[in-house]
Amino acid sequence: MMTVKLQIVIGIAILIVFAILVNMIRRRSLELKYALSWMAVLCALLLFDCVPKLLIVVSDFLGIYAPVNMIFFLGFCFSLVIIFSLTVALSRMSNSIRTLDQMVALNEKRLQELEAELERAKAGKEQEEE
Repeated sequence: MMTVKLQIVIGIAILIVFAILVNMIRRRSLELKYALSWMAVLCALLLFDCVPKLLIVVSDFLGIYAPVNMIFFLGFCFSLVIIFSLTVALSRMSNSIRTLDQMVALNEKRLQELEAELERAKAGKEQEEE
């Protein structure tokens, strides 16, 4: 079992991390859609910190021998979810970058064509004046 002093220290640490997370969202250095999963984990940790018996009840319900093993298992599952969501986001950004790159290439080609047409028009106009 945890001592009350340790529970307070862990609770304060969780609240500090939560404040940092909110500040990063406010400064727009972290998007809300990515921060929501971290907020959910912090809330669960704070709940388990405030009610340590709940951790024992949940681990018994899931058939996990030791509550510490459940924390490691949940951490592993959370890591997999984060990795999957970041992979999906990376794939979407990769597709967006490819589309933008193609659009830029088409615009550059069109610009070169217009510049060449303008040069031909100037050259034709100069020949008419002579």
